[in-house]
Amino acid sequence: MKEIRWHGRGGQGGFTASRLLGIAASVHGEKHALAFPSFGPERRGAPVLAFTKIDDTKIHDRSEVQESDYVVVMDETLIVPGFEKGIKPGACILINTQKIDSYSEQLKDFDLQGIDATSLAMEILGRPITNTAMYGALAAVSGLVSKEAAIASIHTEMKPKLAALNEKIVEKAFELMNN
Repeated sequence: MKEIRWHGRGGQGGFTASRLLGIAASVHGEKHALAFPSFGPERRGAPVLAFTKIDDTKIHDRSEVQESDYVVVMDETLIVPGFEKGIKPGACILINTQKIDSYSEQLKDFDLQGIDATSLAMEILGRPITNTAMYGALAAVSGLVSKEAAIASIHTEMKPKLAALNEKIVEKAFELMNN
């Protein structure tokens, strides 16, 4: 089983991205998936965690992710002391940042990947909602789902106009991560 932990803030779409990954894996792939949020006060800007579990067989364990294979950080201000607890050594940490090298010492035991998802979202959506940029980047670096499944999940869940814009974001994220 692969376990993914999503760090974001209320309003950034972290749980939506978690759900899209689950849909891509289960509905548009040949895997089983669970996606679920974990948050305290439900307000815009508050820290939010979301989780996705993906496996080849039915998933019976519905507990919170304890040992993440992948961690997606939609807001780099959420990387605080102790952040790395519960992440497997060597796991991939994907950060929305313009300066991935600034984390190389603090997170030296992990495979660090970075993308400027905020600029990408602003360019295409005109708003700093980074969830589909981070989702596309994760799909690209992890191989958990194909680009086609990632895009199909967007069309399954979103209204056509919004889906078209988010498809562009996923395409661009794949392109940026594969360069």
